Amino acid sequence: MSSSTSEFSVAGRSYDRRGPVRWLWSHLRRHWPAMTGFLGGSLIMVVLNAMVPQLTGQAFDAVLGARGEPMAALGLISLALLAIVLARGLFDLVARLSGEVLAKRLERDARDELYVSLLSKSQTYHNRQRVGDLMARAANDIRQLSIMITPGVDLIVDSGLTGLVPLFFIATIDPRLLLVPGTFAVLFVFALWHYMRQLNPVATRMREEFGDLNAGLSQAVRGIEVIKVTAQEGQERGLFRIRARRYRDSFVRNGLVQARYLPTLLFAVAMAGALWHALYLHGAGAITIGELVAFMGLMSMLGFPTQISIFTFSLVQLGIVSSRRILDVINAETELEQRADGHTAPMTGEIVFDDVTFGYGEGDPVLRGVSFTVRPGETVAIVGETGSGKSTLSKLVPRIYDVTSGRILVDGVDVRDWELDSLRSQISTIEQDIVLFSRSVAENIAFSLGQRADREDVIRAAEDAQAAEFIAELDDGYDTVIGERGVTLSGGQRQRLAIARALLTDPAILVLDDSTSAIDSATEDKIQQAIGRILDGRTTLLITHRLSQIRWADKVLLLRRGELVDYGTHDELIERSGLYRRIFAHYDEVADPAVMAGEQEGAR
Repeated sequence: MSSSTSEFSVAGRSYDRRGPVRWLWSHLRRHWPAMTGFLGGSLIMVVLNAMVPQLTGQAFDAVLGARGEPMAALGLISLALLAIVLARGLFDLVARLSGEVLAKRLERDARDELYVSLLSKSQTYHNRQRVGDLMARAANDIRQLSIMITPGVDLIVDSGLTGLVPLFFIATIDPRLLLVPGTFAVLFVFALWHYMRQLNPVATRMREEFGDLNAGLSQAVRGIEVIKVTAQEGQERGLFRIRARRYRDSFVRNGLVQARYLPTLLFAVAMAGALWHALYLHGAGAITIGELVAFMGLMSMLGFPTQISIFTFSLVQLGIVSSRRILDVINAETELEQRADGHTAPMTGEIVFDDVTFGYGEGDPVLRGVSFTVRPGETVAIVGETGSGKSTLSKLVPRIYDVTSGRILVDGVDVRDWELDSLRSQISTIEQDIVLFSRSVAENIAFSLGQRADREDVIRAAEDAQAAEFIAELDDGYDTVIGERGVTLSGGQRQRLAIARALLTDPAILVLDDSTSAIDSATEDKIQQAIGRILDGRTTLLITHRLSQIRWADKVLLLRRGELVDYGTHDELIERSGLYRRIFAHYDEVADPAVMAGEQEGAR
């Protein structure tokens, strides 16, 4: 399923991705009980609030003798005010609690949707992204959605109702009193629209500058070793100051927009005009003193939406901008189309490359017209000069990337027709750049199986990978939490854990990408013996330049500048390929008699 579809489901939930507002609404409408409590509680609370000025006005008239017995009337008014205050507090609690629930559920669901979307993106997409910016969107922008709802939308609903409900109560006193507040309401809406138009580009820039700042910080933290070794702390401080200054400047521009906020000035003028108009009508005998007091009390309620809007609409605008940034990630086209009805079956391990061409983006192809067949259970070594496309070729089998042209068949089925989880769960890859997580040793080994891995199986895999000895020397053994990306371990220790992880999955296809490059010869011999035992019956792609490993191979593929130039056994290639001999002339194994004999034959 493409990630750019307008209607998208996550765990059975349908979301509308045609715009930030539609997307937010599609999330919020799922939680209708909380929304009902929020809107209903706010409405009742504001109505009760608006009754207070009217009762206050009636109290004035009672004291001034305008209506009946003053003491009896004041007693009833006091009881009514007490009941209103208690009821108002109850409904305010319901509204605020419902608003918080709505905000947190929106944040939770949006974060879940974004995370699922990121997991489904192709490797090509992730190669183009800045990790820091993605983290800013996944953390800060998602958090901004919750802030947008409460206090943002929460206060906007309260203030909006506080701006509308008093108008109905004013109309019950005397419709003529609506002249000033009605005029103010129209001017307020226009001024608010103008304010939002000015705020939108500034809010967008604020979020972008924060993404840039976070991306730069992430890169500096990840590359701290390089920065220190090359003594570039000063340069990095300068770059960080530039990004921080830009982020600060965006806040200053936001403050300048808020400084030109007109509704507060309009409200001050409206209050003066309302008082003058009410006094005029009182002088004409149209309204009583109590009604004048009630009118001014209701008029003062309009000050709340006027003053709070400068704060709340900024939060909403930032929330909409954050929504747009999140949707940009979710809706980004991914080069990998995932078939929900894809092929699933146990693998035998046959691999066929049929005229495969692949390139990253618009550049020259990395692989061109590659064709070969690997039968089930065969071990195939892939060799070539640096940059010849060896690692890229191995990534096409588990469909980390999609071919540009041609096709790759696994058990006779195009990898694009396989269900991705079924395909990748039966292929294990051990690469040069080992990725470990900041978790326990046991969890790292059992990562591919998750909770399904038994402790005994984990220990057996570690023993086969010759990792059990150094694991036993760690403080907490298999429960030792290692640093992020395994920085607390040596290169050889990381590779042994990666090999153990691969062995645990019992794969049908095993890809070894120079997986013993950081291991000493004695340990490598032991690991090779362990790997040799599990290779029986498994298809293996072996990317290496070590003759001790190549000798295992049933055949060797020789790549040059993305093309398959020759294939055969090691002895056959040594005998007939000058390129193959030159490649191994750069390694210590050049003293191998077979290589020396090939070199001498080539010289004659």
